[in-house]
Amino acid sequence: MRTSATGRADRAQAARRRAVSDSAKRKAGFTLVELMVTIAVIGLAAGAVVLSMPDPRPAVGVEAEQFAARLARAREEAIMTNRPVAVEADASGYRFAQFDGTAWTPLNGVFTPRTWAEGVAAPAGPVRIVFDPTGIADPAQVRLSRDEQVRTISIDGAGEVSING
Repeated sequence: MRTSATGRADRAQAARRRAVSDSAKRKAGFTLVELMVTIAVIGLAAGAVVLSMPDPRPAVGVEAEQFAARLARAREEAIMTNRPVAVEADASGYRFAQFDGTAWTPLNGVFTPRTWAEGVAAPAGPVRIVFDPTGIADPAQVRLSRDEQVRTISIDGAGEVSING
């Protein structure tokens, strides 16, 4: 290493070495600002994902369609077996029974008792719908709701099932 009489070359070289070593230290890690920006971007992305996720519970419309399909199937069962079939719905769920000539007996298979999906509000008091062997029933309505969604399942005098709402 060369030196001058004033020692300036040594100082200049030492300053250059310090500048190189300082810049090497800075490039070895992340600054606080870089870390905060990264965390903010990750937070925004996570928020967008959470907001775009659908409600895991099925919509009240799906519950109404399933109930209406089972009512239609109960009507068909009454016609095919030539026996009255009753459906009783209340706040907890619904169940099916068949009149065998002397007493009402619960139906099984596809007619097992069902509970309403989580959060679905149904009629507080029991609603009984009876399909006679010709498929005719007394008119009735069952109103299902959750949050602002409302569906009404209607049974007309001919036993036809429809969903309104």
